[in-house]
Amino acid sequence: MLAATDHESPAAAAALEQLCATYWYPLYAFVRHRGHSPEDAKDLTQEFFYRLVQKDYLAHVDPRKGKFRSFLLAAINHFLAKEWARSRTIKRGGRITFIPLDEAQAEQRYQAELSGERSPEEIYDRAWAIALLGKVLRRLREETAAAGHADRFEELKGVLMGERPSLSYAALAPRLRTTEAALKMAVRRLRNRYAELLREEIANTVPGPEEAEDELWQLRAVLSSRG
Repeated sequence: MLAATDHESPAAAAALEQLCATYWYPLYAFVRHRGHSPEDAKDLTQEFFYRLVQKDYLAHVDPRKGKFRSFLLAAINHFLAKEWARSRTIKRGGRITFIPLDEAQAEQRYQAELSGERSPEEIYDRAWAIALLGKVLRRLREETAAAGHADRFEELKGVLMGERPSLSYAALAPRLRTTEAALKMAVRRLRNRYAELLREEIANTVPGPEEAEDELWQLRAVLSSRG
């Protein structure tokens, strides 16, 4: 988050793009669950990010004062309450596009995850949790591929999400040109690195270690909730 606010840093644009990529869908789902149409939800979410950047709101975010996730939720609530009507005059596709997100795909995902028993805030939290885990998984995939083990990652990534491998380690080891013992060690290392990256991503959006632990607990609670 801090990297995205440092306009002098060459990494600022990339950091901002990652920030938008992580939070675009959770905010879209929140806006949809507030009763807006798919078209309006897309426009409103894009307009929200546009203003976030153009008005440099991120520069005023103090990481010591709370979670970035909570800041975004409060900010978009304010945006919807005070400014959304004017933003509807923006032509679709205008202004700025942060990520090449397929609108139809976003709406299909929203409909698949929709539960009438959830509040907009619960929809937002669940979408945030899934987006965060997806980002961590992508980072781990890139690291593993850079180390020359892309095939190993694809075979084992389900284990990180609590799934059982399709084959036993004894059967899978020859296919990955390794031993069963080495494969089990690789799984442990992947799990440990996955946990490290997850904590790192969370730490970037909260004031300190205590808040990071609370956010990690919240992540687990959200993912363990029904549906």
